[in-house]
Amino acid sequence: PLLRTETGPVPTPSSGAPTLRVLHLSDTHVDPLYEEGSLASCAEYVCCHADDGRPRGPDQTAAGRWGFFERCDIPARTFESMLRHIRDTQKIDYVIWTGDVVAHDIWNTSREKTLAMIDYTAMSLAEYMGPNVLVYPALGNHEGEPANSFPLPGMEGNMSVSWLYDALADRWSKWLPKHTATTLKRGGFYATKAFPGLKIVSLNMNYCNSLNWWLLLDSTDPAEELLWLVEQLHDSESQGEKVHIIGHIPPGTRDCLQVWSENYNKIIVRFQDTVRGQFFGHTHMDELKLFYDDDDKRAVGVAYLAPSVTTFRSGHPAFRVYTIDGNYPNSTWTVVDHETHIANLTEANNTPDDELVWELEYRARSAYGMSSLQPQEWDSVLVKMRDDDELFNRFYRYHSHHNPMEGNCSAACRLKILSEQKMSRSSDLQFC
Repeated sequence: PLLRTETGPVPTPSSGAPTLRVLHLSDTHVDPLYEEGSLASCAEYVCCHADDGRPRGPDQTAAGRWGFFERCDIPARTFESMLRHIRDTQKIDYVIWTGDVVAHDIWNTSREKTLAMIDYTAMSLAEYMGPNVLVYPALGNHEGEPANSFPLPGMEGNMSVSWLYDALADRWSKWLPKHTATTLKRGGFYATKAFPGLKIVSLNMNYCNSLNWWLLLDSTDPAEELLWLVEQLHDSESQGEKVHIIGHIPPGTRDCLQVWSENYNKIIVRFQDTVRGQFFGHTHMDELKLFYDDDDKRAVGVAYLAPSVTTFRSGHPAFRVYTIDGNYPNSTWTVVDHETHIANLTEANNTPDDELVWELEYRARSAYGMSSLQPQEWDSVLVKMRDDDELFNRFYRYHSHHNPMEGNCSAACRLKILSEQKMSRSSDLQFC
C-alpha cells in the first residue's frame, strides 16, 4: 500500500485569484422519436412517441413542443436551444460531458443507432462550443448495446465491445491527445493533462455498474481500472499535480457494486490531497456525495452529481457551471462555487412559438449560506438541513430541478435524501 503524507487542510483560494468556468452536461438522452402532441401520459416505460397515440380526454396530457416530465426524453430542439444559450451567454473554458446520450427506449436500440447519437451529440458540442473549448467526455451506461452491457477486455467476436471503444477513441480525438486512445480502446477510460498542474481522469463507471452482468466474471477490478487509477493518482501526487475525476454512475449508489465502491472510496481517502474534484451524473438529480476519512468523522472529499438535461424521471432541463480555482502557480484547483441553469418547460410549452428561455436557478454558496464548498462545510450544511425546514426544502426543490410532478417530502423522505448525500460507499447505511 502507498502511505499518505499528511499535508493539512486544503487552502482556500484567495478572492482575487484567476478562475475557470467549467460546463458540466450529463444525461442528455435526446429522443429522435419525440413527437409534439403525442400522448405524454401513456402506460409505457417511455412516452411522447407517435405510436403512443394522441390524448383522448382531459385526463390525458399531450407532449409539449419542448418536452414533458416523467416518462419522456427531450427532442433535439431542446438540446440545441440549450447549446445556443450557453454559446451566447456563458464564457466556458472547458466542458465535462458525463455520458448517457441514448433515449430510454432501450428495446429499440442498435449499435448503429447508438453510434449515431454519439456522433450527433459530439458534433453538436463541437459546433456550438467552437474549436477553442475542449470537451472531456465520460461513458454512460446507455451507450452499451444493449444498455448496461459492457464486456470485459479480451472478449472477441460479437461479444467484444471494441465496436464502441474504437468509435469513442475516434470521435473524441478532436478533443483528446493521441495517447488516450490506448486505454480508451482497451477499457473506455483515459487520463489527460488539462493544464499544467491539473490532470483529468475519465473513468468507465460501467465496471461498477450493478446491471452489467459481465461483471459476474470479475467484480473486484474489471479491466484493472482501479489499479490504473491508483497509478495515475500516485504519479500526480509525486509531481505535485492535482486531479479531477469524471464519470457517469456515481460511487455510493445502489447502481455501483459494493466491492468496487468500497475500493474506490479507499482510493479517494488515500489520495484526498490530490483529488480536488469529482463529477458524475446518472441519477438525473442535483446531488452530491461526501467522502469521509477511515473513521467516518471528517469529510475529505465531495463528488458533484449534475442534474440531467433530459426530463425523464426528473425535472426541468438543466445544466451546471462550476467556478474552479484557475490556472496559476500553486492553484488549489478546487470548486469555488457552482451554478445551475434550467428551462421552465411548463411556461415554455404554454407559449410554443417563443424560443425556450434558460435562466439561473441558483448558486450553491448563496443558496446554502456557505463561505466555501469545502467538504467539511458541505457536511455542516447537510447536518443543518435535518432541522432547518426552509434550508432543506430549498435543497429539495433544486434536487429535482423544480419537477412539478414531485410531491412534498415527508420526514422519511428527508432522512433518505440527506443520507444519500453522505454515502460514498454503496454498502454504507450508517448515515441513515
